Amino acid sequence: MYRRFLTLFGVLGIVLLLPTPAAGQQAGARVAFINARAVLLATPGFAQAESTYTRELAAYRGEIEKLQASLDSAASDFEQKSVMLSATAKTAKRRELETQQGQLEQRATELRTKAGQREQELLSPIHARVNDVIEQLRAGGGYAMIFDVSANSGIIVAVDKSLDLTAQVIEKLKSAP
Repeated sequence: MYRRFLTLFGVLGIVLLLPTPAAGQQAGARVAFINARAVLLATPGFAQAESTYTRELAAYRGEIEKLQASLDSAASDFEQKSVMLSATAKTAKRRELETQQGQLEQRATELRTKAGQREQELLSPIHARVNDVIEQLRAGGGYAMIFDVSANSGIIVAVDKSLDLTAQVIEKLKSAP
């Protein structure tokens, strides 16, 4: 789940943290970085939201697994008994299995949609809080850009640790109501 958040965070973060034309044109524009993974894990409410989402997702997966097991059992039963069935009975049973497969696929789609909506519902407030704090630090510190080093592992090979705003972001998130 946090990986999906980081992908979304990276997109939102880049859009929110791009410099304004005036800031981008300044000589020696300041940049900084954060570790969004560390920020996310330290954000109040994230652990609970992740736990809730994980539990609900497990229930959705369990339901799909039961439906799939039922379909697999019915298909296996059909395969074993098909030699004894008439052509009409085979056709009827195949249609029944196709209907059951369609219902399974429809339910799986419904549950994926529900899971996506639930993830958005649980994480949107966290995304907004994190992005607000980062934007406040960016504007207050006169930074043109703030990069996420956790999303770009392997791209950034060396960095001045004094430019790391991760602790400041976490501190502000924890002190905010």
